[in-house]
Amino acid sequence: MKTIYFPDQTPVCGAFAATIGFFDGVHRGHRFLLQRLKAEAAKAGLQTMAITFERHPRQVVQPQWQPELLTTLDEKRALIEQAGIDTLVVLRFDREMAALGAGRFMDEVLMRQLGVRLLLTGYDNRFGHDRTEGFADYVRYGSRMGMEVVGGEPFVVGDETVSSSRIRRLLSEGSVDEAGCCLGYPYILGGTVVHGEQIGRTIGYPTANLQPDAGKLIPKDGVYAVLAQVEGYDMPLRGITNIGTRPTFDGRTRTLETNLLEEEVGSIYGRRLTLLFHQRLRDEQTFASADDLACQIAKDIEACRNIEKLKIENE
Repeated sequence: MKTIYFPDQTPVCGAFAATIGFFDGVHRGHRFLLQRLKAEAAKAGLQTMAITFERHPRQVVQPQWQPELLTTLDEKRALIEQAGIDTLVVLRFDREMAALGAGRFMDEVLMRQLGVRLLLTGYDNRFGHDRTEGFADYVRYGSRMGMEVVGGEPFVVGDETVSSSRIRRLLSEGSVDEAGCCLGYPYILGGTVVHGEQIGRTIGYPTANLQPDAGKLIPKDGVYAVLAQVEGYDMPLRGITNIGTRPTFDGRTRTLETNLLEEEVGSIYGRRLTLLFHQRLRDEQTFASADDLACQIAKDIEACRNIEKLKIENE
């Protein structure tokens, strides 16, 4: 897949069927849309193009606003590539671009510079400065410039449309398994292993303290069964991850710590650690003593070992 950062890089040559969106999570609804794009492109004899944004468009008009992202740009790019798209255009969205109405954006950017001949819109997607414009307006603008515009359909799981906002809500509630069902893969949270207070080591359960990637959504406080991918180590490792303030030790700072179950991989300080959240085990609790906490951690580890999906994926 070719990636173009627009307008900095030279626009691609050719004729494309395209869809545009922020695609946070590249969840099952997004991939449903991308498969439809591939079908429409094949019928029209066009290449496929996904158009997204380097940062959330809201940050352009509200610079202080910080999103809680399901995917970094690199993660998003990898997932879109897995979907089999020919070209990814990353818009370096600025105030000048934000001021364009939908008609001008379709004509000046999509048609003239990116070669879009067919535009597939998401079922609820709106773009352009005037958000009162919708699908009927896009069809009208397209007919004037020779661009076909077709509408996508929602993707439903459990009687509710799959959306990035739904997945964020589920993660904020700790429902990582249901979020994973909507995403089509376990929620991913990566970052760098940093030095912590080493409390886990004192009770026999050393942990890796993760400094997560900036802007990523962190699930609700609690204990989770995860698969962990350690930089420089080929096999995924099972682990239990605690998100919270460690109230047994009067903690005040929110931390994200993982105890790896299987292998001794040596020191991983400074290395990248990626967590795949499979199941919530329990809430974070306050224990009467460090020994009581250690007993509960042993139970958490046993519960993690007994999760059939983790057994299969870790064999």
